[in-house]
Amino acid sequence: MDQPTMPRIPLLQASEIAPGPLVDAILARRNGQLIALDRLLLHSAPVAEGWNQMMGKVRQELALDPMLRELAICAVAVLNYADYELHHHAPVYLKHGGTPAQLEVLTGLDLPEESPLFDDAQRAVLKMSRESTRGVIISDETFAAVKLALGSHRCVLELLVVIASYNMVSRVLVGAGLNMES
Repeated sequence: MDQPTMPRIPLLQASEIAPGPLVDAILARRNGQLIALDRLLLHSAPVAEGWNQMMGKVRQELALDPMLRELAICAVAVLNYADYELHHHAPVYLKHGGTPAQLEVLTGLDLPEESPLFDDAQRAVLKMSRESTRGVIISDETFAAVKLALGSHRCVLELLVVIASYNMVSRVLVGAGLNMES
């Protein structure tokens, strides 16, 4: 898939970013460093502020198992060709218990939900990620498998929100041309 080698919207340089509560909040969530995505989003303060608040909650305040959250994020990144997103989340997935072998299968795009390297819960998350990302509609069978695997309506809802949120992220990244060379 052809992707632009340079961002279609230039990243703001440090000298172009006005200090203040918004930048402080982003820096707090990012452990003191703005990443390229932040330098893109800061073109619009309302977008950057809302993004930071929502994604902070999605990443840090959910009951959903962090390994399953990161598995869904990585699956969405692979399905949407969002290399930047995968680059940032693959290490987090591994940190939370994913394996290098699972990550290799996942990046192959060949129906990883059928791989014996994943347990039933992981396969259900992968299937929901694929169905939601590629076709929006999630089958009753997949929804039931996720509900059984996660055990609570809260975690099922949170998984749906993670998948939807990271589809938003990947669409902004890919659409703006933000990739690993940016």
